[in-house]
Amino acid sequence: MNMEILEQVYLGNRILDYIIAFLTLIFGLLFVKIIIRSIVRRLKKLAERTDTKFDDFIIKILEKIGLPALYISCFYLSAKILTMPSGADALFNVIELVVITFFSARIVVMLANWSINSYLEKKQHDPTVVRSLDGMLWVVKLLIWSLAVIILLDNLGYKVSTLIAGLGIGGIAVAIAAQALLKDFFSYFSIVFDHPFKIGDFIIIGDFMGTVEYIGIKTTRIRSLGGELVIFSNTDLTDSRVRNYRLMEKRRVLFRIGLTYQTPLNKLKETPEIIEQVIKSVKDTAFDRAHFFSYGDFSLIFEVVYFVLSPDYNKYMDIQQEINFKIKEEFEKRGIEFAYLTQTLFVTKQ
Repeated sequence: MNMEILEQVYLGNRILDYIIAFLTLIFGLLFVKIIIRSIVRRLKKLAERTDTKFDDFIIKILEKIGLPALYISCFYLSAKILTMPSGADALFNVIELVVITFFSARIVVMLANWSINSYLEKKQHDPTVVRSLDGMLWVVKLLIWSLAVIILLDNLGYKVSTLIAGLGIGGIAVAIAAQALLKDFFSYFSIVFDHPFKIGDFIIIGDFMGTVEYIGIKTTRIRSLGGELVIFSNTDLTDSRVRNYRLMEKRRVLFRIGLTYQTPLNKLKETPEIIEQVIKSVKDTAFDRAHFFSYGDFSLIFEVVYFVLSPDYNKYMDIQQEINFKIKEEFEKRGIEFAYLTQTLFVTKQ
C-alpha cells in the first residue's frame, strides 16, 4: 500500500521522485554548508600564514562566488531530477545561463580589481592615487558587464551581430561627437599610469600654479596660491609642460648681489669666501659657487649658486632670508657696501 502511494503521479512526477529531489536538495545543502565550508575555512587559515596575496584572492573568490554557486547548484540539480513541463524546462535553462554568466563576470571584475590594487601596492603609491583610479575601475566594470550581457544574449539565441554592428556605427558617431571627451579620457589614463603628478603635488602649468586636489576622468582641479580653484581639462595638462615641485629632491638657487665701484680690490677678493662661509653655516644647504660675475652699470656684480636640500618652498624662503641677514651682517663688519642705483656726473671746466 505504501509503495502504491509512492508510485502515484502528480504533475508528471511520482511522489517518490519528489522525495528523492527533496532529499538531494537537503543533503546537497548540508554537504556544502558542513564539508565544503570547513575546507574553505582551513584553506583560509593556511593562506593567512603565507606572505603572498594571490592565495587570499583565491579564497575570497571561493567565499563570495564559489559557495553561493554551489548552493544554487543544489537547487538546480534537485529540480533536474523532476520531469518539468517544456516551458519550465526552458526557463530553468535560461536561469542556468544567467547564473553562469553572472558569476563569471563577477570573477573577472574581482580579478580586475585585485590586479589594480596589486599594481598600486608594488608601486607603493600614495593612498590618494586610489581615488584617481576609481573612475577607471568603473569604466572597466562597465565594459566587463556589457560584454557579459552580449555573450548571454548570443547563448540565448539572439542575433547579436546586428546589435554589435548597430553599436559600432553608433559608437563611431558618438566618438566623433565626443572627440574632446575621449581625448580627456585617454589623457586621464596617461596621468594615472605615467603619474607625472598626483594629488597633493605642487605643480606649475604656464602662468598657473597650485596644489593638485582632484584628478577626474575629464578634468583635474588645482588649488592656486590665491585660494581659487583652477580647473584644467586632462588634455591641457598632458599637452603642456608641467613642473612638479613635489618630485624635486633639492632646489637650486641663484642670486646676485652688487657692490659699489669704490670697494677696494682686497675686499672684492674676500667677498666670495665670505659668502661661502655664510652659506655653509646655514643648515640644509650645499654651497656650489660664488664669483665676481661682471661689471654692471652701477655695481660690481657677484653671482652665487647654492642648493637647498628640501623641496619645500617655505623652507627655501626661510633659508634665503637667513643667508641675506648673515651676508648683510658680515659686510657691515668689514665695511663692504652694497651698491644702489647711482649716477656719477663728471663736469669738465674749460
